[in-house]
This record gives sequence, C-alpha cells and structure tokens, in this order.
Amino acid sequence: MKNIFDLSGKVAAVIGGASGIGEAVTIGAVKMGARVVCLDIKQDEAARVSARASEGGCPCEAGTIDIRDSAGVARSFATIVESHGSLDIVICTPSINVRKKILDYQDDELARVLDLNIKGNFNVLRAAGRIMTAQRRGSIVLFSSIRSLVVEPGQSVYSATKAGILQLARGAASEFGPFGVRVNCVGPGVIETPLTAPIKNNKEWFDAYAAKSALNRWGQPEEMVGPTLFLASDAASFVTGTIIYADGGWLAQDGRFTPPGM
Repeated sequence: MKNIFDLSGKVAAVIGGASGIGEAVTIGAVKMGARVVCLDIKQDEAARVSARASEGGCPCEAGTIDIRDSAGVARSFATIVESHGSLDIVICTPSINVRKKILDYQDDELARVLDLNIKGNFNVLRAAGRIMTAQRRGSIVLFSSIRSLVVEPGQSVYSATKAGILQLARGAASEFGPFGVRVNCVGPGVIETPLTAPIKNNKEWFDAYAAKSALNRWGQPEEMVGPTLFLASDAASFVTGTIIYADGGWLAQDGRFTPPGM
C-alpha cells in the first residue's frame, strides 16, 4: 500500500507549470517518480522550472502551450506521446480573473476570461481525452476553486467559470470512465500565487481572507501538491467526477461572527 502514491513510470503533463501551483505540482510529480513535461505559455520560465525539478533526480522537460489554441494543445500532447509512448496524467492549472462587478464588465474582458478558463480547459479535456480513451487509461486533473460554490462582489464571471470547469470534469468523467480514464478537480481556497498578489498587497484584504479560513491563514502552492497528486495517482483509482476542496476550512464555516462565550 505504501507505493500507491508512486508515479514511477507515468508520463505527466503539467500545464501552467512555470509558476505558482503549477510549479509546485511539477516539482512534486518529479519527486514522486513521474516523467514530467512542464508546459506553459512562458517558455523561459517553464525551462527554469524543469531545470530545477530535474535536480531531484528524474528528468523533467519543458514545452510551450497556449490552452486557448485547440490545435496547439493537441500537437503538444501528440508530441509527448510520440516521445514517451503514452500520456498518463494531465494536470491543468491556469486561469485568469478580471475582478469587476457585472455592470462594469466589458465585452472583451468577459471574452478573455471565458476563453482561457472555459475554452482552454475544454481544449485540454478533449485533447487528453482522445489520447487517454484510446490507450484506455489516464488521469486528468483540472483546477476549479471554492468560487465554484461561493461568490463575492466582483467575482461573478470567475466563479461561473470555476463552476463550469467542475461540470466539464464531471461530464468528461462520465464519458471517459468506460475507457478507464478518470477526471477530477482540485478546488483551492486562497493561495499565495501570482494571481492573488494584488490581494496580498492590501493588508486589510489579505487579513480578511486569512481570517475566513478555519486555519486562519492563506495556503501555499506546495499545499496543493498532495491533493493534486493523490487524484493523479493509483491511490485514487476509484475516484472520478469529483472535487477535493483544499481550502483550509473556508467552506466549512461562515466566518462572520463568533458567539459570546465560544
């Protein structure tokens, strides 16, 4: 049983691997024995992460990908299969957020968020699904969020896309399951990444988010590695179509008021 989390012999693509959660997952997957291809729109940063990850022993490669480009995603995955013989794990972390109230949202901003968060994840699901259903094995892990369930002013579009990603994963799990392919989501809470840097720079905002979680702090990218690689590994062989919320207890409490004497 101690080896069920081992990824030795697995070929994994980590998309968004050049920073934040993706970088942490890339390094973690290498340490667990996977042969990892770190994919990102930023080639130089992907190469930096792959070089750092390779210091752990197993080789890690780098490549460029833009998940908004469906043909490009398919080519990237086909290249991995051609080079390594299979594609066993795909982990997709990227998303963007434009924080604006609905009445202030511009058409181009709406299109930009939908294009990456929904279309991009769909492109990854479809391209990976074609390969994995043909080889009759594989695990796909997408990144949703606590925002798939709860929202705040200025988060309507982002939240809608995160709920959409979860539903895409559930639909794919249903369709791919008969072929031995699993599809799941990780739902982070507030994590210190480049995406959330503007919040960290506002102490009142940062502290309010920390106080909302049961652990009274923000999460770190490295804390998303365990839930992600669990879903990718054989330890989760009967887990599909679901989400693991790694949120420090954010969703477990309302966080508004502690009654007197408690």
